[in-house]
Amino acid sequence: MNTSISATTPEKILLRLDWKVIRRLDGLLQGDYRSLFYGFGVDFADLREYQPEDDIRYIDWNVTARMNTPYVRQYLEDREITAWFLLDMSPSVDFGAAGTRNEKRTMLVDFVSVLARLLTRHGNRVGAMMLGSRIQHTVPAGSGKAQVLRLINAMLKQPRLSNVPRTNLKPFFEGALHTIRRRSLVFVISDFLSEPGWERPLGMLSHRHETLAIRLVDPRETELPDVGMIVMEDAETGEQLFVDTHDGRFRKRFYEAARRREEELNEAFKRAGVDAMTLSTDDDLIKAILRFANQRRQVRRKV
Repeated sequence: MNTSISATTPEKILLRLDWKVIRRLDGLLQGDYRSLFYGFGVDFADLREYQPEDDIRYIDWNVTARMNTPYVRQYLEDREITAWFLLDMSPSVDFGAAGTRNEKRTMLVDFVSVLARLLTRHGNRVGAMMLGSRIQHTVPAGSGKAQVLRLINAMLKQPRLSNVPRTNLKPFFEGALHTIRRRSLVFVISDFLSEPGWERPLGMLSHRHETLAIRLVDPRETELPDVGMIVMEDAETGEQLFVDTHDGRFRKRFYEAARRREEELNEAFKRAGVDAMTLSTDDDLIKAILRFANQRRQVRRKV
């Protein structure tokens, strides 16, 4: 579904996605885009008694104490959603065969473009903050097709960096806390290969805004193929290491380290109170968005 992004234009990318992805989603979702965005940007409407399967985050403890029975808050959706994309475009996101569908950056551009297009077609506003070695560019929130093209253009212009300090998501999330004032839908799209300390500001974002983490992954970061001697390079520092992938013990240690990192990230998302989904370079974009829609339906049933 993804093609090279290095020698194309925002208009061509959007046209391709409109024809190959969004038209098919229109049929598969049958217009039910509420499944994707329900629950974001809501106003208080009423109170009712707690029922099994209700989300405990919506319990009104003051009313519960007065009535001696649990009550939950109900909300009405705003007519307009403002969505922000927090985009990690640091060197590790360039992992893969450059400019192909097997690159995390390419998947990021397509995924963000589709969601931005779906949101703005229904009158909503989208904006973005982009992280390279630091917060390099902010696209103020706007609406319409022109805003989607502006966002795609900004992503295409983000430089590919190397030999920079390791990614630190903490100041990126702290910057978003100061920038995004109105309650919004926030997509954090990153591989989360970062210095520690980002959980607390991400948790603060999730308290102020409806926040979803999209974790970019590549299967080759988890399991090495048996292809003999290869050079492994740290995408951010440029440090290189010769390894023998014939060595089964080395491949096993590599896999176990990746598995532990996966478990630690899942625990970090839980502590931050953020729902997370995985977006792989091997994913079909349509299936990935349908999976996202199903996840949002499950959230909707709890509200």
